[in-house]
Amino acid sequence: MKNYKKLHLNKAILLIITICLFSFSFQAVSAQESTVVSGTITDLKTRQTLPAVSVSFTGTTTGTSADNNGHFTLRGSGKITSVQFSFIGYKAVVKEVVPGKEQVINVALSEDSRLLNEVVIKSGKKTKYRNKNNPAVELIRQVIAHKKLNRLESFNYAQYHQYEKMVFFLSDLSDKFKEKRIFKNYQFLFRQQDSTAIGGKNLLPVYMEEKLADNYFRKSPYAKKEIIQANKQVKYDEGFIDNEGLKSYFNKMYQDIDIYDNNIALLGNQMLSPIADAAPSFYMFFISDTIKDVNPHLIELSFTPRNNTDLLFAGKIYITMDGNFAVEKAALTVNKNINLNFVRQMQAVLSFDKGDEGKYHLSQSDLKIDFGLNKKKGGGVYGERVVMVNNFKVNVPAPDSTYTGPAEVVAPGAAQKGEEYWEENRLDTLSGIEDNIYKGIDSLQTIPSFKRTMKIATLLLAGYWNTGPFEIGPTNTFYNFNPVEGFRLRLGGRTTSELSKRYYFETYGAYGFKDEKFKYFLSGTYSLNNKSIYSFPQQYLRASYQHDTKIPGQELQFVQEDNFFLSFKRGENTTWLYNDIFRLNYVHEYLNHFSYKFQFQTWNQHPAGTLYFENAENGVLNNINGLKTTELSAEFRYAPHEKFYQGKLYRTPIPDKYPIFTLRYNQGLSGVLGGKYSYENLTANITKRFYLSQLGYADVSTEGGYLFGKVPFPLLDIHHANQSYALQLQSYNLMNFLEFVSDHYAAINIDQNFNGFIFNKIPLLKKLKWREVISLKALWGGVRSENNPANDPSLYQFPVNSEGVPTTYSLNNKFYTEGSIGIANIFKVLRLDYVKRFSYLDHPNAPKHGIRALVIIQF
Repeated sequence: MKNYKKLHLNKAILLIITICLFSFSFQAVSAQESTVVSGTITDLKTRQTLPAVSVSFTGTTTGTSADNNGHFTLRGSGKITSVQFSFIGYKAVVKEVVPGKEQVINVALSEDSRLLNEVVIKSGKKTKYRNKNNPAVELIRQVIAHKKLNRLESFNYAQYHQYEKMVFFLSDLSDKFKEKRIFKNYQFLFRQQDSTAIGGKNLLPVYMEEKLADNYFRKSPYAKKEIIQANKQVKYDEGFIDNEGLKSYFNKMYQDIDIYDNNIALLGNQMLSPIADAAPSFYMFFISDTIKDVNPHLIELSFTPRNNTDLLFAGKIYITMDGNFAVEKAALTVNKNINLNFVRQMQAVLSFDKGDEGKYHLSQSDLKIDFGLNKKKGGGVYGERVVMVNNFKVNVPAPDSTYTGPAEVVAPGAAQKGEEYWEENRLDTLSGIEDNIYKGIDSLQTIPSFKRTMKIATLLLAGYWNTGPFEIGPTNTFYNFNPVEGFRLRLGGRTTSELSKRYYFETYGAYGFKDEKFKYFLSGTYSLNNKSIYSFPQQYLRASYQHDTKIPGQELQFVQEDNFFLSFKRGENTTWLYNDIFRLNYVHEYLNHFSYKFQFQTWNQHPAGTLYFENAENGVLNNINGLKTTELSAEFRYAPHEKFYQGKLYRTPIPDKYPIFTLRYNQGLSGVLGGKYSYENLTANITKRFYLSQLGYADVSTEGGYLFGKVPFPLLDIHHANQSYALQLQSYNLMNFLEFVSDHYAAINIDQNFNGFIFNKIPLLKKLKWREVISLKALWGGVRSENNPANDPSLYQFPVNSEGVPTTYSLNNKFYTEGSIGIANIFKVLRLDYVKRFSYLDHPNAPKHGIRALVIIQF
């Protein structure tokens, strides 16, 4: 029995030893066959880390992706000999590995220049492209059908952390240019990169901004909110450049790219997405590769425009074959023939990560564009915008208070974050060409030669010469001429924030050598928010007095009446006014772009030139020397999401899809400070740009007004006419000054820009890159019986010319209409319109048609 137990004990020990030996042998074999590769992936030229790069063992289905810092770790077993690195926009790299060992392999990927060229699919036999029975088109239709399921809006809740970086350089600079004497003191600013990279070898940084934000989305009730935790940007002297306006303009050029939208906003245009609902009608699709060494499998789908001058992309998208039909990666570019101005090269690379819920979300986008006046050579501007996303969570609701309030909120102290904060929190590392840009440009602005250069640039572009506390200008008003004043000289200027951030003064003096009269203007402004009155948001109190001439019915946008080029006019231009106007204004703007203005005004107007005021009271024509009114007015304006560049004189709007609402109310005060009339005038205006995808866009403006009370014709609504040869979009280009007056009216203006959609299809015209435009303006209105001088001789009579023919009319509740067809983008800067007038053609000196020009620079 004892021997039996001992035998079994020996067997048990032997079994344990055998199991242990087997286990050790198994672990040894496993260790021998397990291969672990880790490392960091960077861009060969910029040395910047690359996230979302696909890493896989060659010949296997084992793969992973690099994280946001370009790091990766890949494990596998079996017969492994090499590892492959691939990313859209870069050449694939294969590296040998030592099987069964842990090893570090760092890789630098080089850009694949083929992505910047037009996608061309070649086959042995040329066949006509068709959508029918085309597997590539069937695949893209599946992607389109699944768009709603793959969008952010498919979740009830979503939140994520986002980092943005945008940087601009003067690009493609030659060594000879860099070594010019003018740049002797600026050599520390120049950056160098590989000569084959976008932007060329030598770069000169001009702008950079960064932003860190938390984003929140809620489906119902709908809410989308961004809380900016930190932001940083290059800032120039406010006396020369509107930093906020510059930021707004760059962000308008480089907007977020959402490939799931039907249209992608780029450079102020709308480009049709390759997965838009209508994409199969505008693009050709080809299955160019099937990638099975990643999980899930991907299909590489190449696409190119059917018409290579239309506003369309070319490139590749990678579609997941896991039933989601989601975009896993995308590389978008444009071909060299596209009807897009000043763009030499453009590349957008989008990467998507699969979340725990099984759906894909954007993890990174990288948009690069190289601009130049000449698309083939010479200096230009290179800009890049990088967006990186992490901490993406879905269906985790935040507190209700998170979703309330404005769509964008800047956290307190966001702009004051130090460099240590940025080094710790930015999701990307700055490349060699981006490092120290902030410090470099700050140092640049202390150099005297740079300050002189900026002064000269401000004089040439804005018309002001800055002397510190006072600036002289605008220079384009120093000289002009007109029939009343003849040759006119003017000189003026204004104080700057260097004198005071609270008090601002502006003045000018002018003299007409024909009428031999002096004119002048003086204003004083007090800033109520301790900010420059030329920066947003404004809040100020202003008092002003003006003694000067004016054309009744002339309303100008973004140009002063004294502008030299407006001296040239068609037809008779002899109806003028001498005005004495005192104004007291209060202006208050809010961050949500709601604003209001209150104004008290006394206005004494005297006829000049051939204009006269007279009535026929008591059956006798009585000449009236002047008309004096006292008026209170209020204006309310709401422009949601409005962006603009604040110039020296005007805010130049950055067009967007959002409407602008304006409501004005004027109250005439009889018996107050000599005012002789009591009346009320109400005006409402709505303007909006409608984007129409491949058909371009339409700018639509509607306006209506009604005047209550009995007044002479100078106080009626004098409709905006234009007798210059410049095309004015908000005036009637074939209406004469003071031709129509109304006490009630409604108007609509439509300006349709097709962006070359038609010309792009015509073989000879498509090479010129011209763009077709049409417009229509319609005005309906009239004068009530109580304000018609034909019914009441005590009212001022409508003016007549020397032959006794009336020159001022009522619309009589009928329409005035004019329309135009034109060609835009002539030499990339000129628009020419043929304008035709359709009604009231029997009026004296009424032009039936004409050619008008507009200088406008667009992408």
